[in-house]
Amino acid sequence: MAFASFDTRRAATPMNEINMVPLIDVMLVLLVIFIVTAPLLTHSVKLDLPQVSSQPNELKPQKIEFAIDAAGQRYWNGEPVSRADAAQRFGAAAQQSPLPELHLRADQSVAYRAVAETLADASRAGLHHIGFVSQPESP
Repeated sequence: MAFASFDTRRAATPMNEINMVPLIDVMLVLLVIFIVTAPLLTHSVKLDLPQVSSQPNELKPQKIEFAIDAAGQRYWNGEPVSRADAAQRFGAAAQQSPLPELHLRADQSVAYRAVAETLADASRAGLHHIGFVSQPESP
């Protein structure tokens, strides 16, 4: 152990020993704190909960398959419709609960105007869950 001395020649030399007493004190305090708090963390109330066989009632939203071919013809679930008829059906679909999802399939050569009109009609009617369906590229 290093003690202070009145020797001025050795006072300027660095100490080469580490005082372990404060480190041991801190470790013992932490050990006592852990021993005291550990039983408090495992305290729980034992309950025997009842068993039921019910399933959650989740309503899956209806989906609308809307397609636009290369000529600009619109299809509602495979049935040809005009733009006015599609807008009317969008309005009726927006009244349903939960709101249906609109899956939009558009040919790659269709004019963007037809897609934009369809999106505007669906949004105006209140349908906001719109997904674009595409074909993945082949490797």
